[in-house]
Parts: sequence; C-alpha cells; structure tokens
Amino acid sequence: MVRREASPAAGAPQRSPCPIASALDLLGDKWTLVVVRDLLLLGKHRFGELLRSGEGISTNILSDRLERLEAAGLLERRRYREHPPRYEYHLTASGRDLFPVLRELIHWGNRHIPGTYQPPPGALDGPPG
Repeated sequence: MVRREASPAAGAPQRSPCPIASALDLLGDKWTLVVVRDLLLLGKHRFGELLRSGEGISTNILSDRLERLEAAGLLERRRYREHPPRYEYHLTASGRDLFPVLRELIHWGNRHIPGTYQPPPGALDGPPG
C-alpha cells in the first residue's frame, strides 16, 4: 500500500513523490492549462471571458477548474462587483511560474503538431506585465 501525504499545493493526497506525477495530478486534465493560458498569456480575467475561449469549455468545468486552481494557491479571486457578486481571477506568483512550462508546450506543439497557432515574434519572451 502506498502511503499518501497531503500535497502542500492542492491540499489533496499525493499518489507519488514524483514531481511530474504530482504536477500532472494538479494540471494534467485537458482544461486546466487552457485556463492558465488564458489568464497568463491572453489577459482574460473574468468568467465570461474565460468561457468564450475557442476550445468550448462548459460553465461547470470552468467553475471547477477555477476552484481547483484557487485551492492549490495558483489563482486568487478578486471581487469587482458587489451586487450581484462578480469576480476576476488572477494568477498568484506560483501560477505565473507556469509561464516557462506553457512556453515550452507551445514550442513543442508548433514543432510537432501541424496547423497549431504560431504566436507573434516576441510573444513568448517573458510573461506579460
């Protein structure tokens, strides 16, 4: 039997001390890095903006991923309207630290998957703002 320890980032049990397995447990579904991409590279911060991304994420999946990222300390919610309550979502320093990961995934996809979007020159030189 594998002993599971609490993950400091997500508060959930770790299945392995392997950093790749642990990172994939948090980020490895098909939507989480797309949400991080929109927040980090495309400057989207509101639920409706994130929902309108071209990949077609559903409202319940988006809500779940935002909650997971917030619970893991990668994202923070900021209220921008009181009535009705509305929030913006911003990556924390830990979330912004995913920039090099996204950059390398973009480079890999451009090299190995025909038809993928080519970012404009300089777009991946460093995280925005």
